[in-house]
Amino acid sequence: FSLGDARRPLHETAVLVEDIVHTQLINLLQQAAEVSQMRGARVISAEDLLFLMRKDKKKLQRLLKYMFFRDYKSKIVKGIEEDDLLEDKFNSNNTNKRQKLAQDFLNSIDQTGELLAIFEDDEIDDVKQERMERAERQTRTMDSVQYAEFCESRQLSFSKKASKFRDWLDCSSMEIKPNAVAMEILAYLAYETVAQLVDLALLVKQDMTPKAGDPFTHAISATFIQYHNSTESTSVKTSLDSPENTPPPTPTPPASAGQQHLGKTPSGALGNGGIGQDSTKSKQRKRKKSTAACGMEAQSDAIQPSHIREAIRRYGHKIGPLSPFTSAYRRNGMTFLAC
Repeated sequence: FSLGDARRPLHETAVLVEDIVHTQLINLLQQAAEVSQMRGARVISAEDLLFLMRKDKKKLQRLLKYMFFRDYKSKIVKGIEEDDLLEDKFNSNNTNKRQKLAQDFLNSIDQTGELLAIFEDDEIDDVKQERMERAERQTRTMDSVQYAEFCESRQLSFSKKASKFRDWLDCSSMEIKPNAVAMEILAYLAYETVAQLVDLALLVKQDMTPKAGDPFTHAISATFIQYHNSTESTSVKTSLDSPENTPPPTPTPPASAGQQHLGKTPSGALGNGGIGQDSTKSKQRKRKKSTAACGMEAQSDAIQPSHIREAIRRYGHKIGPLSPFTSAYRRNGMTFLAC
């Protein structure tokens, strides 16, 4: 919701997104473990993940900024005075712990100076800028209660429940386990994967929305319908160019079933009065019609599983409208969304 989806995202879409994020992180962990073994380390550390991200400089720069602000957050929590923070910010000799770790490692593998130049690059991140502008547009029509809910959603992350996140990735079964800083980076990459899935799905949704007066609308819609039907009738393992031909297919209920599911929402939440029983049948009929209409509206506004699948399909191709956003790092058919 905070990244641009509808206020009540579809459960099927959330399940699919979770499966994609989980698959991507498991593959990333396995490759980081291989890198760690090659350099003779006993744990997966930040260096291994930075090495895997070295080819995508924009996303690497985003990660370095995240590590930089994580250091400042740690200092603020420990009660460092504001004057000391300002002094540290402009003192190159007193570098943050995470930033120094990243800077030393990138310096050791940088042959051309391109990676170290990232630390001095002050260009605006177009992706982050677009997300902030989207959030601003979302909040224009919100009341105080809706805005509070939106702010609460923006504060959610994978790092708040570190132990559950580690269990979700099944780190205990790995021979080489990630350390604390590596887990911070993995939590950040998990969030970025969700964010990029929403970014790409919204592009697909916009692309597939019929536009009045567009002579190519019928062609675009036919392409989408053909792919949508193929993904619903066959398993995703044979239709996606994704890690190990995953994620597995998510069963999508028919439109009527989805409306019935949404229709179970308490009518008070949909603005139709209390939940108590009405004395007349006419009120019940009106409520059913209104609830069904709200359900259809919510379904049309929310990101559909087919939007996510189409975004993944386009993202995995080297050519096409999403090719500028495609990951620079591939291995064994794996295309990472966040690195």
